[in-house]
Amino acid sequence: MTDDKDVLRDVWFGRIPTCFTLYQDEITEREAEPYYLLLPRISYLTLVTDKVKKHFQKVMRQEEVSEIWFEYEGTPLKWHYPIGLLFDLHASNTALPWSITVHFKNFPEKDLLHCHSKDVIEAHFMACIKEADALKHKSQVINEMQKKDHKQLWMGLQNDKFEQFWAINRKLMEYPPEDNGFRYIPFRIYQATTERPFIQKLFRPIASGGQLHTLGDLLKDVCPSAVAPEDGEQKTQVMIHGIEPMLETPIQWLSEHMSYPDNFLHISIIPRPTD
Repeated sequence: MTDDKDVLRDVWFGRIPTCFTLYQDEITEREAEPYYLLLPRISYLTLVTDKVKKHFQKVMRQEEVSEIWFEYEGTPLKWHYPIGLLFDLHASNTALPWSITVHFKNFPEKDLLHCHSKDVIEAHFMACIKEADALKHKSQVINEMQKKDHKQLWMGLQNDKFEQFWAINRKLMEYPPEDNGFRYIPFRIYQATTERPFIQKLFRPIASGGQLHTLGDLLKDVCPSAVAPEDGEQKTQVMIHGIEPMLETPIQWLSEHMSYPDNFLHISIIPRPTD
């Protein structure tokens, strides 16, 4: 992979200032102060909110505490989506800090998966990495790794260790020079205005004529409504990690540098603000 290490570092260390407040109907013994945290974009809510949970449990009766879950403006937040994706999809054009509501009751079974331990997050994360490598290398790279390498990827994410993670992850971002790129690009496209969870299909980074496919090519093929007509104005924003990449950007470069640690490009399509 091309060595734009500064880009990898910027993506890894992206943070979202967040204010957690307890839902007004939760029963407490005394007033619950809000809790402020810089959330890492690349991680998962249930992985980085132990302090939030402890903070609010201090003011609650133990019998009132069941599984914690989070909500933003009425939308339950899916813990198995990376935090940066949740923010881009639901809150990109709002003022910071991001205001998240904490619940301990009435778990929304229809909307959220249960997450009883960190093992559940690890299993989800590793399943995504394996799926991504099946697309990129027919699973050859991940299958050649030892169990300790898989563990190092997970521990790097869990403990926020950039070098530890990338020492192994760079192998997942390599390809034979004669191929000019991955077999297929692991990506998921999410739309704020639809009930469908996400769009995912097979897409090659290199066209049959040898030219590099771009982000614009991917969107035209998979989600044409996200691309402005030749003579019209752009009604949507295409967000990855809180920025709008140029549509001319080669999709192979984006896959190598702007994928989340699960090795997927998580692309949000949101309505462009009108003001």
